[in-house]
Amino acid sequence: MAMNAGRGERTTLSEINVTPLVDVMLVLLVIFMVTAPMMQQGIDVNLPRTQARALKAEEDNLVLTITRNQEIFLNRLPVGLRELRPKLQKIYENRPAKEIYLRADREVPYGFVVRVMAEVRGSGIQRMGMITEPDGQLR
Repeated sequence: MAMNAGRGERTTLSEINVTPLVDVMLVLLVIFMVTAPMMQQGIDVNLPRTQARALKAEEDNLVLTITRNQEIFLNRLPVGLRELRPKLQKIYENRPAKEIYLRADREVPYGFVVRVMAEVRGSGIQRMGMITEPDGQLR
């Protein structure tokens, strides 16, 4: 931007106002701080603790969640125990890698988890990973 200085001289305005940029960045920071805790996938369950190393989960794998109230979810979709096997068969019929991750609340009875695992195995899934929380105490 050029301005006349009175005697026919031309000067340029070299100051950039960064206040709007700082305002936008602060608003974005607040938005990310508020939404980051909500970005966890799945249903909130109280996972058992183990001392095993964490496995790297692939993004396209399904997560089967069992809540404390013995509710079953495929990712975020609720599923009944009777419907589980046919749904899994339909989902995995064209997938070459047949694997799923299981998240079960530690308060769920062992027998119910075994029944769910039997339905998963009966659907033809070959690999099942168990999702746990690290114990924090290494021996």
